[in-house]
Amino acid sequence: MFPYLLLLLSASFGPSLSISTDTILSGESLSGNRTLISQGGTFEMGFFSPSNTGNHYIGIWYKGMPQKTLVWVANRSRPVPNPFSSELKLLLDGNLVILASSKRQIWSTGLTSLVPNSTSGVLLDDGNFILRKTSNVSSVAWQSFDHPTDTWLPGAKFGFNKLTSKRTVLVAWRDSDDPAPGIFSAIPGTEGRAQLSLFNRSEAYWHSSDWTGDEFRLQPSLIAEDVMNFTYVSNENEAYVKYSSLAPYNLSRIVLEPTGLLKQLVWAKHIQEWRVLWEQPTQRCEVYPFCGASSNCNQSDVPICDCALGYLDDLKQEDRLGQCERRSPSKCSGDRKDNFFLMPNTSFPKNSDSFVVENIEACRSFCLSNCSCSAYAYTANCLIWTDEKFSVQRSADDAVLRDFYVRIAGSGLKEENKKQGKPSSNFITAVVVSVAFLLVLSGSLVTIRRRRSAGAVDDHLMHFEYRVLKKATKNFSEKIGEGGFSSVFRGALPDSTPIAVKKLANQNQSSKQFLAEVRTIGTIQHINVVRLRGFCAQESKRFLVYEYLANGSLAAHLFQKGPNTLDWKTRYGIIIGIAKGLEYLHERCRDRIIHCDIKPENILLDSELMPQIADFGLAKLMGRDVSRVITTMRGTRGYLAPEWILGGAITSKVDVFSYGKLLLEIISGKRNIEELNSDMRDYLPLQVANSIAKGEEVLPLVDRRLNGQVEMEELCRACKVACWCIQDSDRDRPTMSQVVQILEGAMVVENPPIPRTFLRLVGSYASEA
Repeated sequence: MFPYLLLLLSASFGPSLSISTDTILSGESLSGNRTLISQGGTFEMGFFSPSNTGNHYIGIWYKGMPQKTLVWVANRSRPVPNPFSSELKLLLDGNLVILASSKRQIWSTGLTSLVPNSTSGVLLDDGNFILRKTSNVSSVAWQSFDHPTDTWLPGAKFGFNKLTSKRTVLVAWRDSDDPAPGIFSAIPGTEGRAQLSLFNRSEAYWHSSDWTGDEFRLQPSLIAEDVMNFTYVSNENEAYVKYSSLAPYNLSRIVLEPTGLLKQLVWAKHIQEWRVLWEQPTQRCEVYPFCGASSNCNQSDVPICDCALGYLDDLKQEDRLGQCERRSPSKCSGDRKDNFFLMPNTSFPKNSDSFVVENIEACRSFCLSNCSCSAYAYTANCLIWTDEKFSVQRSADDAVLRDFYVRIAGSGLKEENKKQGKPSSNFITAVVVSVAFLLVLSGSLVTIRRRRSAGAVDDHLMHFEYRVLKKATKNFSEKIGEGGFSSVFRGALPDSTPIAVKKLANQNQSSKQFLAEVRTIGTIQHINVVRLRGFCAQESKRFLVYEYLANGSLAAHLFQKGPNTLDWKTRYGIIIGIAKGLEYLHERCRDRIIHCDIKPENILLDSELMPQIADFGLAKLMGRDVSRVITTMRGTRGYLAPEWILGGAITSKVDVFSYGKLLLEIISGKRNIEELNSDMRDYLPLQVANSIAKGEEVLPLVDRRLNGQVEMEELCRACKVACWCIQDSDRDRPTMSQVVQILEGAMVVENPPIPRTFLRLVGSYASEA
């Protein structure tokens, strides 16, 4: 955390609120059962505990409802155990914070440019809590409408800020008793794609129609024009939608539920309950994992969830996701006693891998021979799935026979047959397939190919046989790069598509572990992250296949000798692009990935010289211990965070440190380590940190080849960011999302201190001299 935010902890505490009011002033606080109540009595704000779980949060809810209906939560990921020893406090510096019983800050509005003793907080009758200047009540410094949780209220903007590239995002609760962020989110499109999309982690499962003209329609047939109105606004600064709820309904909200359904609800006074006006998607079976693991979802059935391979717990459908619990999963026993359970007439789940085999028996045998295969189906190709938590939909047309075979342990065969009352002919067929056929098949198996659908983004990875990669790279003859635990070779596919093939060394993971990690990395899609195209996992061989970027690495452009160099505009675009790529890996991809080796050699440039982070999955694939040893020993001196070298806990802040060192190299055109063996006072990071701390000119430290042609405001931002990133303590470094905001001018940051490590090194050098 930035030191300037530490002021929040050191501010003196004033008196607590003693009466119900809609306003909190500087120095005042809420604790226990004290609340703010909006002027018209519609909304209330204070501590609450969902279903008496013992966890307490600061939230906003409708006042006077038979059941508490939350519309906003502040500390949704960090509850407090005791609201009477915790407090919501408006500090003298203008920030609203939540302090736990130890006076430890667990949540803050994070404002940086307020005048002390000039701010008050007000809960409005539309459910918006705002911080505004006392001297100018129309000047809003912060508002909860800009930071929604799972609810969109009338009057709130839902859209895209063109200046900061920030979107309004709704994130569902984890479940009905836990407001922590769940797996579902609702995200608006940017200008030109004025849509609303629902995501399961990083995968979209529903899109709205476009926002056009003055009105927005989620589904025209479901919208009653006398009940609500959606207005779309687009100007040079932002593009957003606001909606208003009209008579006879005076209360309305749009909420993304933990089940992944987006609903608009209106309050029916005469029956004192919320009624659903519309919901999307209309087919609940389209939402994964609506029913849970190994389930069959049929929209026309009641209940719609059939736990074909498990059992259904006693929870209501709206309470929790993943109700179907798996029974008798495969243990991939060495004696091949696993079998398959037939789920007929189904629509297949996503994320399958496609193989070309001779027939369904060959497909079954191929799945059986692969421990990572949890299900298969045969159409024109052999489709296999490696995720046991799949969910299938039963086809509406019983004439369409699309059989889906789920792998289960051999012991589960008797259990499932007993449940059905008679043995399955499919099981009998599966059992009599000979092992000899499997052995014959393994010698002539499969030309593996990638499935593509016209006009759609293909999210399946290509499986390559070793012999195919060997031929594509001309027996790995053209090496274009080498790192601590990999070598990269240039190649071309039969259709002349250029590829870069990375050969992994010291790979000790099992095939199943490797495939699981590759599948995770393969789902990552970001403009500033190199896209994994495929892989090879044959015996002990491990290869990753990427698209080939002709402009090569950033290092080749940054440190090259000659008259041509990257201009400042290009460099600043690269700086922001790398930051956005790391922000995605750390905070927005399905599984957080810590890169662990950020350096110019691992930043590739596309045809327009925009950056793409490479090797982003190798630390995950290799494991922490292996990557730490190799990275420390091989080629990345000058980028390692102090805690990494000292054997401390590895967090995303190690990437932040490396990014800071890389940023300084982009600014100066010099390697950070060039001066390490000379006078430490000439060490570039120290020079920049010293100049920034003293308010001195930094232009003399910029790459001389730029001839002073830089944007000074951008240069100052970049230098400040770099110096914050290389602070000794990971707690003092910003997150990558904060880095992006600062670089884009959306957040103001003060001058950072000189890292203590630098000062100690200078002192040590001076004493030796």
